[in-house]
Amino acid sequence: MGGVTTIEINRAPVMTLWASVVAERLGHARDEALTLGRAVAGMNAQSKAVHIGLREPSEPGAKGDKGKRPKAKAGSVLLLGRSVPVVSTPQGVRTVSESGKPDSPEAVEEYLDGKFGDALADARAAMKKLAAAFPKEELAEKAYALYEAFRPKIPAGTRGWGAKGVLDLGALAKLAPGKTAKRS
Repeated sequence: MGGVTTIEINRAPVMTLWASVVAERLGHARDEALTLGRAVAGMNAQSKAVHIGLREPSEPGAKGDKGKRPKAKAGSVLLLGRSVPVVSTPQGVRTVSESGKPDSPEAVEEYLDGKFGDALADARAAMKKLAAAFPKEELAEKAYALYEAFRPKIPAGTRGWGAKGVLDLGALAKLAPGKTAKRS
């Protein structure tokens, strides 16, 4: 790491980066991983908005699916407990925007650059190190729980919507197997 140990940031870019790092570790090309990370963060944000009452569920049962183990559907990738719809393009697998067009990995990278600023390289390195500490199958199983353990702490409910918290990069290292910190 280049010296950054904490970052004040909201959860969406942290989830985007972590999900993309996990996707890359699980074998997806970097551009594929970037769009997958953004899609997972978007799906989580929508679920959170429903959970805290900021929007209505878009389909029956959307609020009550906790505890069910998801499976990847045809034309999708399973990542951090989400079945993410994808399409094949000449450049590789991509998620699809609401307009129906393949998502842009460049736009995701710009988003991450804008949110993390100079700390992006340090954050990515810390997350890659944590992801590499687990066998791929175990990482696939535990990736969301790891995120819950290191994500920035924010107020509960609507007060926390969009709020910034502190991402402690040192805390990520403590989540690796064999470390003394409690893992989720």
